[in-house]
Amino acid sequence: MPVYTVAQGDCINSIANMFGLLPDTIWDHPQNAQLKQLRKDPNVLNPGDALFVPDKTPKEYGRSTEQKHIFKKKGVVVKLKIRLMDGDDPRANVPYQLEVDGTWTTGNTDGDGYIEQTIPPGAKKGKLLVGDGPTQDSHEFKFGTIDPIETDTGVKGRLQDLGFGTDNMPEALKAFQHRAGLPETGELDDATRARLKEMFGQ
Repeated sequence: MPVYTVAQGDCINSIANMFGLLPDTIWDHPQNAQLKQLRKDPNVLNPGDALFVPDKTPKEYGRSTEQKHIFKKKGVVVKLKIRLMDGDDPRANVPYQLEVDGTWTTGNTDGDGYIEQTIPPGAKKGKLLVGDGPTQDSHEFKFGTIDPIETDTGVKGRLQDLGFGTDNMPEALKAFQHRAGLPETGELDDATRARLKEMFGQ
């Protein structure tokens, strides 16, 4: 099978689902060792990354004839994890409605403001309604659109999603550094990049 070129919105789960393989079968293949070392997180790939996708290998099973046998296909469990915050405080025990690719679920955030939901491995977009009545918040998002933290677009995307405007990047970085308790230099040093990844969660 030819090398697959990663597109915006792709992650290892969606790619594996596309080719009918398990994510580890692709990610742990020796021909992807260099990319694995570079990206670390298979769910944060960069558009243009070259990913080797191996061919499917048939399996044979010996079973007796004239009897019924059950074969179960291995599935991939993909979980969406979101944390809702009000400033520095988690939005705990708040009702929400979550729609992913047309399917709705409801629930409440946990004591730390988290929502955790199983989603299809090929899911592309979602919508989140938080709270009740006129104060209800609405958020729309796409899966797999955050670039690696090592890229400028990855840094910008995380800052935006954390609520920092990025029209003026030095000022956005200063505001983030202030919240994170870092020296307010307005420069993207290693400490700022690491703290941004930690606070964003990816």
